[in-house]
Amino acid sequence: MTTNSRRAGAEAGGCPIHQPGRQQDLAPNGCPISPRAAAFDPFDRPYQLDPAEALRWSREQEPVFYSPRLGYWVVSRYDDIKAIFRDNITFSPSIALEKITPASKEAQAVLERYDYGMNRTLVNEDEPAHMARRRELLEAFSPEALEAHAPMVRRLVREKLDAIVDRGRADLVDEMFWEVPLTVALHFLGVPEEDMEQLRRFSVAHTLNTWGRPSPEQQVEVAEGVGKFWQYSGEVLVKMQRQTRGKGWMYDMIEKNRQKPDVVTDNYLHSMMMAIIVAAHETTALATANAFRQLLSRPAVWDELCDNPELIPAAAEECLRHSGSVVAWRRRATREVAVGGVTIPEDGKILMVTASGNHDPSHFENPDELDIYRDNAVDHLTFGYGSHQCMGKNLGRMEMRIFLEEFTRRLPHLELEEQEFTFLPNTSFRGPEALWVRWDPAKNPERQDPAVRTAQRDFAVGAPSRQDIARTMVVAKVQAAADGVLQIALEDPRGRRVPAWSPGSHVDLIMGDYVRKYSLCGETDDPYWLQVAVLREEAGRGGSAWIHEHFEPGMTLRLRGPKNHFRLDESAQHYVLIAGGIGITPIIAMADRLRRLGKSYELHYAGRSRSSMAFIERLERDHGEALQLYPKDEGRRLDLAGLLAEPREATLLYACGPERLLTALEGGTAHWPEGSLHVEHFTAEGALLDPENEHAFEVELTDSELTVEVPPERTLLQVLRTAGIDVPSDCEEGLCGSCQVEVVEGEVDHRDKVLTAAERASQDRLMSCCSRARGRKLVLAL
Repeated sequence: MTTNSRRAGAEAGGCPIHQPGRQQDLAPNGCPISPRAAAFDPFDRPYQLDPAEALRWSREQEPVFYSPRLGYWVVSRYDDIKAIFRDNITFSPSIALEKITPASKEAQAVLERYDYGMNRTLVNEDEPAHMARRRELLEAFSPEALEAHAPMVRRLVREKLDAIVDRGRADLVDEMFWEVPLTVALHFLGVPEEDMEQLRRFSVAHTLNTWGRPSPEQQVEVAEGVGKFWQYSGEVLVKMQRQTRGKGWMYDMIEKNRQKPDVVTDNYLHSMMMAIIVAAHETTALATANAFRQLLSRPAVWDELCDNPELIPAAAEECLRHSGSVVAWRRRATREVAVGGVTIPEDGKILMVTASGNHDPSHFENPDELDIYRDNAVDHLTFGYGSHQCMGKNLGRMEMRIFLEEFTRRLPHLELEEQEFTFLPNTSFRGPEALWVRWDPAKNPERQDPAVRTAQRDFAVGAPSRQDIARTMVVAKVQAAADGVLQIALEDPRGRRVPAWSPGSHVDLIMGDYVRKYSLCGETDDPYWLQVAVLREEAGRGGSAWIHEHFEPGMTLRLRGPKNHFRLDESAQHYVLIAGGIGITPIIAMADRLRRLGKSYELHYAGRSRSSMAFIERLERDHGEALQLYPKDEGRRLDLAGLLAEPREATLLYACGPERLLTALEGGTAHWPEGSLHVEHFTAEGALLDPENEHAFEVELTDSELTVEVPPERTLLQVLRTAGIDVPSDCEEGLCGSCQVEVVEGEVDHRDKVLTAAERASQDRLMSCCSRARGRKLVLAL
């Protein structure tokens, strides 16, 4: 809506959000300011305690609003925030470090006395200068380069933990979380040891100065701290510049300054040194404190993490989503632009509350729950997105994981004390100023086994893999469902409710070296069991035979999921369900759901013999009138040609079974409306990489403003992750669709089993785990 039309709408009572009835102030676009928007103040207690909860009303009712107290347009929903991040031309980052509370004359005089001149950094720099500099700085943040810092991080964490492990009580912020990330940041930069202590003292002032609302008296005090920080960091930089050699990121930048002084300028060096110290320190310190607070306030979750340390990367990522340290970022509209249907005028200042976007239910299921098994937590906005995504995100992840790994191993009996949490009041960064915990030193595992102290578990640098997010389950029941078919019921080892699932869902069973996918086939409303059926396949890869020979009640295994890449669309008028052999497993759950909904459906089930067809008694009992059975040994054959001869209006087909059945269905429904047929594949023929027959190609990433090369021996997904682009994935075989990315330009060699013929022909998306370029270049919206 344009400014003029919104004014007219407001005058006529037609504003989409606000209604007439009383005199209201107008926002800069002419729209009346709602009472809740008028009352919003990020420095009030509700926002400071929980910004996502404080903006729940906004996500639900008014996702873009003008705050007269702040003078900013506040954006609270995930998709709107991500759209702003993607377009850094329309939405300039130039105000990201602007003081949200203008400096007083007295404070400004203090800063001038120190020659304070912090200017552009990566955070607040416009194009094209931003990417020109960013490309010069990226190498040190690659996963390979960051891996070298892990031993140093581990040593620092262990030293701090050694100092308190036998004490029984500590403030983890004061004792560990504040100092270790700062020391890591200073080591990463290459700051001389003798200067580290002084720089530690100055770091905190910068946050309050930039994102806080200090009183006039505080402003002068804060300005003194910021000025001293600027002055001393400049002196350290000069000392480092005088050295011919040094180890650390700043020495690399000093060399870039000598080689390309127009790109990496003297002021830029000084500004970046101060900015990196603050960014690498405070964000990680606060994020770690938030994570421990949230995990320890849920003892069952903490215990689960102690029992399953392989979940630590996923838990850290979920904590970054649920309670990240970066609450908000700022942008300036360079032109009049609509965001979420609301017109923001040129030069309008925008506060993107990423903490609110991370709790948007349209993107995250049950967003207010801390779910360490959440498989899309990596989609969070805490690190930003696109070309301004945090370069140091993987260093922060590494530190959080090492903290969690050391504590869950050495102090699994850690408890959170009752306390009132306080936060440094500001709009954009959040974490408790203290975190008091207690434990009984007599129960420290290393007192019984000294090896516990050093029995560390290391994790790969980068975003967590969905394949590592697995829960422990117990086999509750094993029984025959048909000849050669076992029906297996799984339950939680602590007797808790199992995860909710929907028809078409599957789980990955992990049994030693075997990982196999099986559709869930029990009752979707059964809160304590997950059930699968496993056909023994003598010509298979050995997993099904192992299950038939070894599964028995009481044994434990690990499970990933439930996941659903074969979701039932419940909007059709009629359904044709087709199953071949063990393909009945997802189909029976769909039939159960359709029956409950009172939908019209028919179920066609083919198999070798009645004795080999699972669930026949249950099917005849629950779906008798809709059921057609085709046992081959009784001479009954499924007539696909007749079944599919005439397309039916408002009808959807769902099928699962052998590849030959699915291929026949795809051919037999070519004359049906696009999207009528939905199938589930469990094999990935043709999707695997064959380096001898591949060619290299170039990929331009429009959102990140990077170009990468994909060699013959690597997948696009692998190359994207190496470049620091977080792309979610699951099966990595072209079966699930999790790694889909948008194609802007180029011809795709599709190798997945997800896209329809029409979707492939449109050339507007691909599965990055398996698909490649037909030519020499692709342009992707990443």
